[in-house]
Amino acid sequence: QVQLVESGGGLVQAGGSLRLSCAASGRTFSSFNMGWFRQAPGKEREFVGRISRSEAIPYYADSVKDRFTISRDNAKNTVYLQMNSLKPEDTAVYYCAARQGVVVGSAAWNYDYWGQGTQVTVAS
Repeated sequence: QVQLVESGGGLVQAGGSLRLSCAASGRTFSSFNMGWFRQAPGKEREFVGRISRSEAIPYYADSVKDRFTISRDNAKNTVYLQMNSLKPEDTAVYYCAARQGVVVGSAAWNYDYWGQGTQVTVAS
């Protein structure tokens, strides 16, 4: 079992940056693959990126590649989402998710545990 709490969301101007954090409680955080998703009003939940549990290899959706960076600090039980060059279309609630098993592709069903989400609003 793991509990996830996101933080760091807020209002930012287009072109600005934000760093989201996802703190995990529970044991063996390092054994979890971690993902970031987002959901805008009226839209389906969208994959943003993920980071593997052991080698910490990140993988990104095309829409955020070269602007967003995912990292993790297993000593702090935390995964981060650094978001740069933000655009109004990045406005959404951002969620982190965790899975202890293998992750296949980018689908949300891969993940067993979810945080409550944090709102990111990018003003034009």
